[in-house]
Amino acid sequence: MLKQSSELNFEGHNIFVGIDLHLKSWTVTILTDKLSHKTFTQPASVDTLHSYLVNKFPGGVYHSVYEAGFSGLWTHYKLQEMGINNIVVNPADVPTTQKEELGKDDPVDSRKLARSLRSGDLTPIYIPAPSTLEDRSLVRLRATIVKDMVRFKQRIKSFLYFYGVSYPQEFEKAGTHWSKRFMKWLKEGVSLQHDSGNQSLKMLIQEAEQQRKLLLETTRKVRELSCSEKYATNMVLLRTIPGVGFITAITFLTEIENIERFGNSDHFAGFIGLVPNQHSTGDKKRIGEMTFRGQDTLKRALIESSWFAARLDPALNKSFHTYLNRMEANKAIIRIARKVLNRMYFVLKYKTEYVSSVVK
Repeated sequence: MLKQSSELNFEGHNIFVGIDLHLKSWTVTILTDKLSHKTFTQPASVDTLHSYLVNKFPGGVYHSVYEAGFSGLWTHYKLQEMGINNIVVNPADVPTTQKEELGKDDPVDSRKLARSLRSGDLTPIYIPAPSTLEDRSLVRLRATIVKDMVRFKQRIKSFLYFYGVSYPQEFEKAGTHWSKRFMKWLKEGVSLQHDSGNQSLKMLIQEAEQQRKLLLETTRKVRELSCSEKYATNMVLLRTIPGVGFITAITFLTEIENIERFGNSDHFAGFIGLVPNQHSTGDKKRIGEMTFRGQDTLKRALIESSWFAARLDPALNKSFHTYLNRMEANKAIIRIARKVLNRMYFVLKYKTEYVSSVVK
């Protein structure tokens, strides 16, 4: 007599999971190769999702996807550890319909992700190693502290301007500000009529000094990181390029991790965002400004370095002045930035130091 099997076995079957992440809950849609299983909300837990999949689809091959965002990549690492083939995608690259855009909510987003995953229409973003991600956090923290330091300095200057405090003749030029002598003048040479005003200025100065100490400490840590075995060789290569300092070099190395992920310099430039917008139809072709897509951190660092490179490298200096004959300086420096980027790609790709050109 035949017995009915009570055991489920999804061996060889693909299970597709679209996850819309939130801080306290996830909206999940599960699809099989041919059918839609369920859309539901669960706690923000990889363990909970894994238990559900193992219970409902034992032995299946699990695939999942979620959009890059506030949650970072810890979810991806955990899903991979638990045997779920996860990818992370740029939200702007997920195929959608007008109806889904007008009726956007969490279930719609999760169903859209699961559907696109099943059809193979998604291109995952590059996932760095956890160690590189933490190195990147240190370098980005320094950049954030620099921005904060600028704000603190502006607050002090605004305070002085508000109360009509003029700079002594020796500090009239902005380049003399924030030296030890300037800070001494702020502490001892500026006095308001009432104690409350003096205390306000004192606390502003203390705030700036504490931020400066934090910046110096963070810079030391970043310098130590740049000298580590992981980055030392490539740091030397990048710094042979005129205009590329140690901060720009370590920023690039922690952001890109591996130059081999880019097939050519055009691919590299597209990742940074140094490619123009283009709209062509029929015989008409319009080239616009730089695309809004790209890695803003690297784009800012590259353009800043390019101003130095245009002065230090003879070939770039000549190119820059040639561009100035037909465009503004701010547009010319973008073209110089592309040349600097090509140099960075070359030295990292071929492990060769850059040799400055000689203009005859």
